[in-house]
Amino acid sequence: MTRRFIQQWDLQILVIPAIIMIFIFSYIPMWGVLTAFQDYSPAKGFLGSEWVGFKHFRMFFNAPEFWQIMRNTIVISLLKLFIAFPAPIVLALMLNEVKNAAFKRLVQTISYLPHFISWVIVSGFVISLLSVDNGSVNILMQKVNLIDEPVHWLSIPEYFWSILISTGIWKDIGFGAIVYLAAIAGVDPSMYEAASIDGAGRFRQLVSITIPSIAPVIIIFLILQVGQILNAGFEEILLLTNQGQNVVLRPVAETIDTYVYRVGIENYRFSYATAAGLFKSVISVGLLVIANKIARKLGNSSLW
Repeated sequence: MTRRFIQQWDLQILVIPAIIMIFIFSYIPMWGVLTAFQDYSPAKGFLGSEWVGFKHFRMFFNAPEFWQIMRNTIVISLLKLFIAFPAPIVLALMLNEVKNAAFKRLVQTISYLPHFISWVIVSGFVISLLSVDNGSVNILMQKVNLIDEPVHWLSIPEYFWSILISTGIWKDIGFGAIVYLAAIAGVDPSMYEAASIDGAGRFRQLVSITIPSIAPVIIIFLILQVGQILNAGFEEILLLTNQGQNVVLRPVAETIDTYVYRVGIENYRFSYATAAGLFKSVISVGLLVIANKIARKLGNSSLW
């Protein structure tokens, strides 16, 4: 009894600092969203700034770039949803079929290592590969006679979305596959044995056992991905467009996050930037609730 009490007390001692940290760094800063309804001035402070209601929201909705940045944000997010989201699932299913343990571990290690490399390094690596001067991609394509002269890949808007999505998949596919491999490992082996006895081949077992067994995990991550539909990416886009200074790519690369950074933060329009960010957050929460409700009505796993 005494030992259990001590263990519970030790657990509470560990939990209390975590709760305090969450409160300080997650809940107190939420009061900052009120600046979206003010003409906030650092000199006047939060209490001294004038309240202006929905002025900054109207300015954001009436901005000339509004529909363009909404289109870019939604298109990039949908590309990530339909292309990048299934990629880790496919990799996990493929690795599950590999019988050579050493080769499987090697592939896993190589595939998830890029996740731990910062976007600063990854973007520099991609820019170097696609460089006009001694870029490996241009050199290789010229060697095989696919192009006659070097191509300015990062100066052609039509190529930017493909480069962005491909880079994101390369960076995160291995790390994302870990979750699905863990889910596959939890499938009852007797189900595969029974299916094998009934004459089901590997592909049939994959379709009838593996995928349905990990479907709840896929649904949970899909719901979360839908909730992030307006988070098209900030760091990777900003770095691949040279801190947003590549004007040629702006018509296809400007998203809500980069727009808030370029127009709001850099120009010290804090209330305007907060209004744009709050708009994105409200839409994201709404999409998350809708996706969760649809999943629950369909009888699949849901967040709540």
